[in-house]
Amino acid sequence: MATNLPRAILDIKYEEAAREYARKLPLEHYMEAIAQSTQRQITVESLELIKSRRSDLHVFSELLVQYPLPRRRKPGQIVPDNMVVLSHDRIHATTSFNLPLETARPFWMMEYVSKNNKRKDYEQSFQKYEQELKVPYYLVFYPDDQDLSLFHMENDHYVSVKPNDVGRYAIPELDLELGLLDGWIRYWWKGELLPLPAEMHEALTAAVQKAREEKQRADAMQLRAEHDEQTIRELQEKLARLERRKNGSSGAE
Repeated sequence: MATNLPRAILDIKYEEAAREYARKLPLEHYMEAIAQSTQRQITVESLELIKSRRSDLHVFSELLVQYPLPRRRKPGQIVPDNMVVLSHDRIHATTSFNLPLETARPFWMMEYVSKNNKRKDYEQSFQKYEQELKVPYYLVFYPDDQDLSLFHMENDHYVSVKPNDVGRYAIPELDLELGLLDGWIRYWWKGELLPLPAEMHEALTAAVQKAREEKQRADAMQLRAEHDEQTIRELQEKLARLERRKNGSSGAE
């Protein structure tokens, strides 16, 4: 698809291409395995924590990506399970991410593959990400086999990223590491595990309970201190009375 057309015309043409793509999708594309859905949710929840600290980080789920191809009337098209774009500019994507209409390109593509529900041709996806889109990072994860691979673009082709000393795969541009934990890909930012909402809720509940118990202990200590102070005052008063009696008896003699 030509990219020298006015922006308004390009917008219309890419929207038409997106609608045509949706009409032609096979039914199996909509039949997602639970493992794929779970991993996508973990990824989005984790990266949202980084997004709160980096305004240039944008995370998308199952968004159609369209891009021009040389000598082709129709654009190239692909739908990653998750996509990360780095840009301080506004992202214009609504129904599709159309490269000629954006100021940034995809930085990281992620695919989660279930052997019982292969919705896509993942070999074709690899070729598109590497040769056509030239995405800097590509992650593919097979939950059933607990197998993940992270690829990085070097000299116009993908090379496998090797795990570091702690068994994680690093993306230095994001200060991010990823690795398997309890059967899922989890993410570490600047060396710290990014917690999921359920984990944050559990930690908050534990912190509230601990604060409540500490308050109860403090209140009990305060009561004991007040009781001790009262006992001391009573003893002091008793000693004072005894002293006065003693002094009174001495004066009478």
